[in-house]
Amino acid sequence: MPRRQVSFSIPVEECHITTMLSTVVLALAITSTRAVLNVDLDSADSIRFAAGLVASKLMDYYHGEEPGQTPGILPGPPPAGPYYWWEGGALWGTMVDYWHYTHSQFYNDLTLRALVYQANPPHNDYMPPNWTASLGNDDQGFWGMSAMLAAETTFKNPPPGQPQWLALAQAVFNTQAERWDTRYCNGGLRWQIPLSNNGYNYKNSIANAIFFNLGARLARYTNNRTYAEWAGKTWDWMEGVGYIDKENWNVYDGGHVEGNCTDINRAQFSYTAAIFVQGCGFLYNYTNGEQKWRDRLEGLTNRTLNNFFLSQPKAGTRPAAMEPSCELEERNQCTTDMLSFKGYLHRWMAQTTQMAPFVREVVMPVLRESVRSMAESCLPDGTCGFRWNRGQYDGNTGAGQQMNALGALVSLLVEQPEVKEAVTAKNGGTSAGDPNAGREGEVGEWEGESEVITDADRVGAAVVTILMVGTVMGMMIWVSATTGEEEEYARVMRGEKKKGKDRVIERT
Repeated sequence: MPRRQVSFSIPVEECHITTMLSTVVLALAITSTRAVLNVDLDSADSIRFAAGLVASKLMDYYHGEEPGQTPGILPGPPPAGPYYWWEGGALWGTMVDYWHYTHSQFYNDLTLRALVYQANPPHNDYMPPNWTASLGNDDQGFWGMSAMLAAETTFKNPPPGQPQWLALAQAVFNTQAERWDTRYCNGGLRWQIPLSNNGYNYKNSIANAIFFNLGARLARYTNNRTYAEWAGKTWDWMEGVGYIDKENWNVYDGGHVEGNCTDINRAQFSYTAAIFVQGCGFLYNYTNGEQKWRDRLEGLTNRTLNNFFLSQPKAGTRPAAMEPSCELEERNQCTTDMLSFKGYLHRWMAQTTQMAPFVREVVMPVLRESVRSMAESCLPDGTCGFRWNRGQYDGNTGAGQQMNALGALVSLLVEQPEVKEAVTAKNGGTSAGDPNAGREGEVGEWEGESEVITDADRVGAAVVTILMVGTVMGMMIWVSATTGEEEEYARVMRGEKKKGKDRVIERT
């Protein structure tokens, strides 16, 4: 992929005299084949400086501010570029955390413009018509989680008249609550939103994990139990359908409605587990340490650390985060999407230690060793590879790989005293909300605690949505979509790549 040529530099506001001298040393070290990213994990300043290098290289992949380009998105979707729309939302969540942990404001205006531009005005629900062909509940949800993070960290609010962070997160949650589907599998969200999309017949864990996560975080921020009830309902459904293994705490990928979600694809991905871990942490905090959320958090945390970190490496490898479903010992078969999961894993596990400090002693040593290995996979200028357990740069680069490295580095700053935990509406929150965001009808003003989302509200909005879809798409599209579902089901059963999105679903 062609990349913009930039000078080797770091924002001036991030530099101290010592770090400026370090830049010269690092630049000279590039000529060494064994040179790695120079970072002292015992020094917050050193971590911040290294994060600045990695962030600069990450933003080389973003061209949204250039003439003729679209603000907010990474180059794509294929064939225009390798990245689907959702990864832009993931990028800006990473940059909000970069600001939150390092206090660098260098990319803040860019981040704000991107998150607002893709909000889909006037609906402001992160469902832009331009991306319908690859729009899943998980895609929409990633943008919603980034908006929620902006509210929780008191990131700079958009100007009046523009969509606000809390309201955006609420809009995503409300639209997804209206899509809760009890016709098949006794509940749950489908992967895709439009019924014409391949994968509409698949109910997967990542879509439901994000819905669970947003419900947990909105409950804590607004002190509204309805969000928590939705989160609990989602967890119960995940266990009931067998996507969460209640005995061993595995989180499996999903199943198809044709089989009542019993044909479970047992592939596991780190970001799905980490989203559930973070959501459990928020519910543990919100419920003042309720035992069931403590038990769930403890079980998931231990399993996630065992599944996705090479804690007992083989000869010649390093302890580090890994993606075992696609990062195989003999080859790497991770898709572009999967190449970004490690960074989310690090960020969300670290943040959970603030919501539930009892997991800190288990989580932080593992993250620290993973970052140590990660640094060995990067060049001194902040360019990072994908495999962290080989002790060297592997040349596998991209926006996802840079997000991984940046997320890993900033995760170690979570214990710095100036890094505050997520705020609430009553404890430092400044973002304006709207309990009716994303729903049909009048929109009320935010007053600190959102209104109860009733069944009647959901049914009414769902009827309107169905009528609109029927009017626009017509019966012929429905017939075509049904055929597409059957074809997709057959492809998945054969273990082939899914058309339309960069994802591999493997039968195990």
